Amino acid sequence: MLFRSANSLSSLAAGTRKPAGAKAWAKVFIMQKYGWGPDQYACLVKLWTRESNWRYQAKNKSSGAYGIPQALPGKRMAMFGKDWLNDPTIQMTWGAHYIERRYDTPCGAWAAFQRKGWY
Repeated sequence: MLFRSANSLSSLAAGTRKPAGAKAWAKVFIMQKYGWGPDQYACLVKLWTRESNWRYQAKNKSSGAYGIPQALPGKRMAMFGKDWLNDPTIQMTWGAHYIERRYDTPCGAWAAFQRKGWY
């Protein structure tokens, strides 16, 4: 398992408002926290690229889904922090939690998305 210090995670988190920074943070923090490997990261990238293109302010005009994981409603992410509207790390943490509880892995969520068009 990859070890990162609190300082290096803070440093990564600072860049998460840009898609490349969000992907880098997820690759380190989310993958490590859930014990998901590189194959799962590839699925997560595909999933959240399709959902929001890794933009933390992405909003689906028809459904109202919000953020990187496209939570519906977006306020569901508040369980992980009060600044869920503006903090990509809160959004990604909630999204990973949702994926684990509902689909077990990002590849499970990606497979569901491919079948249904949503996850």
